[in-house]
Amino acid sequence: MKQMYLHRSSCGQQPPIKRSYDKKFRAGDAYRASMPDMMEVAHEAIHGAHVPIQQVGIHNFKLPLKYRTKGGKILTLETSVTGTVSLEAELKGINMSRIMRSFYEHKDGVTTGEWMGKILKSYLRNVDTKDARLKISFSYPMVRESLRSGLTGYQFYNVAFEGVMNRDGRYRRFIHFDFVYSSACPCSAELTEHARDRRRAYGVPHSQRSKARVTVEEAEGKKIWIEDVHALCLKALQTETQVMVKREDEQAFAELNGAHLKFVEDAARLLYKEFDAEKRITDFRIACSHLESLHSHDAVSVICKGVKGGFTADFMDFGALLC
Repeated sequence: MKQMYLHRSSCGQQPPIKRSYDKKFRAGDAYRASMPDMMEVAHEAIHGAHVPIQQVGIHNFKLPLKYRTKGGKILTLETSVTGTVSLEAELKGINMSRIMRSFYEHKDGVTTGEWMGKILKSYLRNVDTKDARLKISFSYPMVRESLRSGLTGYQFYNVAFEGVMNRDGRYRRFIHFDFVYSSACPCSAELTEHARDRRRAYGVPHSQRSKARVTVEEAEGKKIWIEDVHALCLKALQTETQVMVKREDEQAFAELNGAHLKFVEDAARLLYKEFDAEKRITDFRIACSHLESLHSHDAVSVICKGVKGGFTADFMDFGALLC
């Protein structure tokens, strides 16, 4: 009969290892002090190259956080949190639970740039690190009115706030915002009118649902609201997709697209014009994707403000712009 280690064997032999859980046990200070800590191992216990790691931490732990709208209303939204810190070459690892504990110390506050800065300072202190980064992602509701019927409905926007605190003491704040719009092709519209004019042929110009992902860096001491970022996108592109639609709204949307034809290159430049003029933003990067209804591929563009040492147009994750 083979020896079983965790379970009683068929012949009745008891396992040498007893499995049990003591619900009544509580760890006291002395017990906790006696527990081994992998963060205190000798330097030679580090596996691989003895080099620093730029980011290590936790991703996608969730909790409800409070957000203040531009109008002063407080919303509580499910939020996905990513928190990372740097790790020096001589350290084995970090105590990741301290990142969460630092975050929970401030969980009841209203989410602002200053609030994120407090958490990052807690990271630097509690995890004993030199660089810290925090990103919180959520779906932000805004009431949008139909074009002509007067109906209203909720549009939801993918938004993320990001804070970065470097070892030089600099604190940078970013907003990531996704704007979904319709893009009607100028070339297709011209060719359709040509066919109508020359051959009385009826045609439908192609258009498609499209997305712009805007990342902005807030100027120091300035505050730009989510509603402000949305307004800049809407002013630039005009043709945001609709929530509530009756026949008169659908007709209006066709007319709106006809008035604002745009290639993906046009979309990038239109957005650049609006964001470049906003003094509360020091830098930005914008990626656009038009999910072509003519082609089996997408048309894409990336543009940045052009600040020295700032964002570069190195965005290549266009698959994330599906909508």
